[in-house]
Amino acid sequence: MSRKFSRDAVAQHTSPGDLWVIIDSRVFDLSSFASLHPGGLSVLLDSEIAGQDATERFFELHRTEVLDRYARLQIGTVEGEQPQMKPHVPGSLSAVPYAEPSWLSTGYHSPYYKEHHHRFRAAVRKFVEEVVFPDAQARELDGGRPSQHIFDEMARLNLTAMRVGPGKHLQGRVLMDGIISVEEFDAFHELIINQEFSRIHARGYSDGLAGGTIIGLPPVINFAQPALRERIVEDTLSGKKPICLAVTEAFAGSDVQGLRCRATRTQDGWIVNGTKKWITNAMWAHYFTVACKAENGEIVVLVVERGEGVQTRPIKTAYSSSSAGTAFVTFDNVRVPLTNQLGAGQPGLNIILANFNHERWVLTAATIAGQRLIFEECFKWATQRKVFGKSLSSQAVIRQKLAAMISRFESCQSWIENITFQMCRMSAKEQARHLAGQMAFLKMHSTRASQATAADATQIFGGRGITQTGMGRFIEHFHRTLLIDAVGGGAEDVLGDLGVRQAMRNMPPRVRL
Repeated sequence: MSRKFSRDAVAQHTSPGDLWVIIDSRVFDLSSFASLHPGGLSVLLDSEIAGQDATERFFELHRTEVLDRYARLQIGTVEGEQPQMKPHVPGSLSAVPYAEPSWLSTGYHSPYYKEHHHRFRAAVRKFVEEVVFPDAQARELDGGRPSQHIFDEMARLNLTAMRVGPGKHLQGRVLMDGIISVEEFDAFHELIINQEFSRIHARGYSDGLAGGTIIGLPPVINFAQPALRERIVEDTLSGKKPICLAVTEAFAGSDVQGLRCRATRTQDGWIVNGTKKWITNAMWAHYFTVACKAENGEIVVLVVERGEGVQTRPIKTAYSSSSAGTAFVTFDNVRVPLTNQLGAGQPGLNIILANFNHERWVLTAATIAGQRLIFEECFKWATQRKVFGKSLSSQAVIRQKLAAMISRFESCQSWIENITFQMCRMSAKEQARHLAGQMAFLKMHSTRASQATAADATQIFGGRGITQTGMGRFIEHFHRTLLIDAVGGGAEDVLGDLGVRQAMRNMPPRVRL
């Protein structure tokens, strides 16, 4: 914008049909917009706004994106001045203190992350911000399923494959247009993906974006016969035929042994009857990884394909009206070939339990990153919001809330990075022995921390923190949706007990005070 105006010149335009304002050294002509202003014309005619620098007043009410939305109204800048707010570069890091993990902060060092992790992080964030975020926000409004072009692009970059974690399913694939090699890819890259995807501020959509594949495909990869594994891996990772994990029932959640969905053995396979509830992605899944009780009481895990006898009905939840594809699933005399049994000859319960650790780690990574994002929102708001003539951050009680947030998510981040390092060094059997309790404790701790952070954030934002639009919309969304992570993959109290029981098994028998 080449035109320059003095502040005195702008001050001459104060009437309803000739109304200019200054925001961050940018001059806006609101003459044609004033009568359409959602807050009414009188707000704009205020003596501190019309013809004046309204920067502080504007940012007490509006997010930066509003300026971009009405960029067409900008007619120039104030002469001799430069805007202080710089356009965001997709993929770039936040300059807000503690808004990034320490490994991404200037001057800090980490034993875990190498140069290719930094390269990878920048590429994933750029993709999330440019491609995923717009669709996520649109679907958050209309409740629709993530758009197919998102699945297609994630399949092209093999992001869906990487979200499943390191393993043989990555062999021969080009990752993120060659940013990293398959040999370089490790659990820290997966941690980066999970934490970067939290930036979309759309929890239901995040699960809708192949959340079922993340937990439903690993049992197939690890326990299916080769022909079945190759077919399903290709189908699901292409984004064309999703898969979901169907374990939870109205009768059995954390208590997997309480399953009532039945599998009856026949000469050439199984017949499945029963129901599953709260199944992520089930509404559009083609494959179902199903835990059933056999006639002898043992658990068997079968891959059921959508077809005759399989019905799904949507379930609306507090965290997603429909974008997560959460459903009630009914199996009515569904025939399943014997080749679709996973881990034949192995206890089905072990297959399910082996899958839980990874699921809990994924959920924990996301909720930790979510807390950090909410802190960034609060820190920005606390410095720009004026109360009693001073910034909100001048209040000691607000600074204490910010301090509590930082201590919570930083401790959780350090814990998950330690666990992730162990995952890179341990076999699956070693992880089950040493990390199940650690992951259970961390998930319990981090989801409780997220609830405290949400409560603090709501107090900082006040009424805006419970409003689904405007300044506090991400706070409202976080507060409304966070409990999915507190109950998904095992309720908090159950996980805490699991961790202690695992420790008790390893307690030496003759230890005394």
